[in-house]
Amino acid sequence: MSIIVNIYYSGVNGSARKFAEEMEESGTAAEIRKEEGNLRYEYFFPMADPEKVLLIDCWKDQEAIDKHHDSPMMEKIAQLRVKYDLHMKVERYVSDEGGIPEKDSRFIKE
Repeated sequence: MSIIVNIYYSGVNGSARKFAEEMEESGTAAEIRKEEGNLRYEYFFPMADPEKVLLIDCWKDQEAIDKHHDSPMMEKIAQLRVKYDLHMKVERYVSDEGGIPEKDSRFIKE
């Protein structure tokens, strides 16, 4: 079972995108991707809202998330969130380890 956390960052005047760019350019995002238990850490830009950024953050289990939250990396992230005056909406999901049902998979082209 993996845990997927979708974080929607929103700001003004492109601040959410600047935050994501700084996370990538500073190497902070790359360091998070190296953390034990991190399965995915990617930023996306919703077409309908240029002031929003979606982070898809996936972890092996809750223990991996807890270690990440207790790491010095969180202080860096918190400082950047303040720097760019971002607001957040968070969604959390648990993966379906059973795979995609046959009825659904017939609509997926790989």
